[in-house]
Amino acid sequence: MGTKRAWRCALHQSAIGQQQTDTILVITARCVDYEGISAKAGLSCCMIRISVVIPAFNEQDYLPSLLDSIEQARASYTGGRDAIEVIVANNQSTDATESIALERGCRVVSVEKRSIAAARNGGANIATGNVLCFVDADLVIHPQSFNAIDSAMSDGQICGGATGWQLERYSVGLRATAMLMLCLTRLAGVNTGMVFCQADIFKEIGGYNENKKYAEDVEFFRAMRKFGKKKRLKTLLSTKTPAIVSTRKFDKHGDWHMFWMFLWIPFRYGSYKKWIHAYWYDENERF
Repeated sequence: MGTKRAWRCALHQSAIGQQQTDTILVITARCVDYEGISAKAGLSCCMIRISVVIPAFNEQDYLPSLLDSIEQARASYTGGRDAIEVIVANNQSTDATESIALERGCRVVSVEKRSIAAARNGGANIATGNVLCFVDADLVIHPQSFNAIDSAMSDGQICGGATGWQLERYSVGLRATAMLMLCLTRLAGVNTGMVFCQADIFKEIGGYNENKKYAEDVEFFRAMRKFGKKKRLKTLLSTKTPAIVSTRKFDKHGDWHMFWMFLWIPFRYGSYKKWIHAYWYDENERF
């Protein structure tokens, strides 16, 4: 077992148990009364500095590891763990995603529109921090993530950025894929991992584009950079605290699949639209 996978497993074992008007946000009963949630979650009433938004659809197998890593990073945060709130944007999950989030003290918002962009926006809609962070449920964040983000944002010269990323395991195929992705993201001037942004800038940009079923994060990052340039603000491509990205896509479809999948899309799905639905949204086929 590699170091990165061991890190993920260790974290898991340490667990204690209006852009689009057709986006309907239904906040769970236990999240309507924010004071009640604060008491249940053990949060103080101090001012929230950072809001972490996690879009989630049936992520009961991965969410605990992410929450463990977030808790570790909160404990290391020099601004105090209570200055960070965690929001799970439940995108119609049918498994234990919501109950896990509530048991772990997260704020939970239910987002009816099945869209990753809508889930991100739904979480941001109830966020109270002046820095918004977005991280997928199958990632594990670095213990110093919040300190690095806070340090980067403290002087007001950064509009946002990303922590960077690395895969939880590597092979020849995965190294080739990682190199390809790094080249493409550098050419596009974007990055991923845990993405962060000033909350007011997020609102001015209009959040994530809910008309896009995929690559909404790329479009958002580019929009953030463009907005920052107009305001003479910088965008940080990496805080040098990389998040660990799950390789579940490759575990299921093979380490080289990203190089050949476009060749078989027309034969298996007939159209890219059907492939997009299967690739990202179909519960039985997505990965």
